[in-house]
Amino acid sequence: MLKAIRTRVFYGWWVVGAAALVGLYVGGIVVYGFTAIFEPIVQEFGWSYAAVSVAASLRGAESGLLEPVVGRFVDRWGPRRVIFAGGLFISGGLFLLSNTMSLAMFYASYVLLAAGMSSCGMTVLVTGVANWFRERLGLATGIALCGFGLGGLLLPLIVALIGEFGWREAFQILSVGALVILLPVSMVFRHKPEQYGYLPDGGSAERETEALQPTPESPNESRMTVRRAIKTKPFWLLTVSFTLQTMAVITVVTHVMPYLNSIGIPRMTAGLMGTAIPLLSIPGRLGLGAMGDRVGRTQSAVLAYVMMGLGALCFAAIPTLGIWTLYAFLIMFGIGYGGVASLRPALTREYFGRGHFGSIFGLVIGINAFGGIVGPPVAGWFFDTSGDYRAVWVAVSVLSIAAACLVMASRRYKSETGIV
Repeated sequence: MLKAIRTRVFYGWWVVGAAALVGLYVGGIVVYGFTAIFEPIVQEFGWSYAAVSVAASLRGAESGLLEPVVGRFVDRWGPRRVIFAGGLFISGGLFLLSNTMSLAMFYASYVLLAAGMSSCGMTVLVTGVANWFRERLGLATGIALCGFGLGGLLLPLIVALIGEFGWREAFQILSVGALVILLPVSMVFRHKPEQYGYLPDGGSAERETEALQPTPESPNESRMTVRRAIKTKPFWLLTVSFTLQTMAVITVVTHVMPYLNSIGIPRMTAGLMGTAIPLLSIPGRLGLGAMGDRVGRTQSAVLAYVMMGLGALCFAAIPTLGIWTLYAFLIMFGIGYGGVASLRPALTREYFGRGHFGSIFGLVIGINAFGGIVGPPVAGWFFDTSGDYRAVWVAVSVLSIAAACLVMASRRYKSETGIV
């Protein structure tokens, strides 16, 4: 056992804070920032919307391949080394992006960014948090993933940097920021609490002596390997549900600014609306995450999916019903998306335990990434050919409701996992 860490605040909450900060920078730059560079790239090089959208798909494709590998790395080595390496990849990808001279270079930069996103992304961050919490995992995960929501605050900054310096110089600045922020923050992470004299959730004063001894996972948690998990129906029902959610979310955040511009909303205003989506996801991450701990994660996830579906219909209705439906979309889709984001790892932990959580959740996220591969280029192709995004948002609504049905169906087969 490593030397115990003694602070007034349970060290798991420091891990949560570090995860939130990593998520803020990575989500703000790599995920939400893509929509800000979309039109400057099209204007400078004359590439089609579909061609530019392929970069988001490449990021998703590589993430899909890397997430299961990263999950095994974080189970074996802990999150610190993986996040440190991810910071280097992100910095390198942003620097290459700033020097793009061809479509091949543009795609190559997103390959590097995908490697960094996988190393600093959902699997690594939530595994780091899930090792430190059980009963309060929904709340802890919600707080940690608020970083991705707060990352939306960087979108106006990116738009302003592009307006002031041009997109190349802006991304050079962001490349340096990745080194300055991500590398030091990676040092805060620790692996499993038992190695440092804790139990998950901290333990009370009466349990302090017990907490100084390593406590193994329950037998069922330890035995729930990837091979065993993929043989259960809940694994595939949850995984397909999360994949549909990923397709819906990545399509929206990639095309929100182009869509709003296409219906006459100015670029700066569209940028602010794009920022509102991740910001409004924060109440969902916190509220629905905590709600899942109290009243059930399945019920909370279904509610979140339904909100996403209704929000997408409002998004499609803006040209017909007016600007008020934009605000309805932002509230419902943002809160629903945030709720699913925090409940996804909590549901996985609930069904498959902690023993091999990183490997199992990494495979889940890896498969989910294929939703992000398909969504953005299909939406871009549809707009290129029809000049209208509205049918895309109706499809997003249908995907969200289908995801809700799959989560509900998974509940009846939970006994297959053997996790109590």
